[in-house]
Amino acid sequence: MPASKLRFRARIELNQINPYVLVSAARAARLQRGWRKPMPVRITVNGEPAAGWRINLMPLGDGSFYLYLHGQVRKTSGTNVGDVVSVTIEFDETYRAGPVNPMPRAFSAELRRNSAAKKGWAALPPNRQKEIVRYLARLKSPEARQRNVQKALHVLAGGKARFMARAWSNGR
Repeated sequence: MPASKLRFRARIELNQINPYVLVSAARAARLQRGWRKPMPVRITVNGEPAAGWRINLMPLGDGSFYLYLHGQVRKTSGTNVGDVVSVTIEFDETYRAGPVNPMPRAFSAELRRNSAAKKGWAALPPNRQKEIVRYLARLKSPEARQRNVQKALHVLAGGKARFMARAWSNGR
């Protein structure tokens, strides 16, 4: 029977530019034995936030998972890369990953008009779609939003460029 809650301490590491905590294969098996795809969970880091964050653990292929800790998780928990943190994880069978932020209207409208970008968008995994929507939704100025919507459309349509701190080619 899977564990209802998994608690452990670990150091926040970096995978390229992405902060994460490694969830070993043994720990992951206590949550859901044999799970090989992104695992929907509810987590707290150093007890924050009380209700927990809904996140997907990302599989490494050997039974272990990355628990990526986006900026808001680290800000709320008062943690940084290199810190040793207390993590609580629960399997969340009700969580269905998808954009947490609403799709920005300008981006949605441009996708409808650009069939190549729309095809590239549809080919992205849900976690990458969510990452792009979150990025666009958090931009402050209208100029930055418009500039980044255009860059997103360009790379999704197969153009080569740097977008969101990574090099894109062929919409990936």
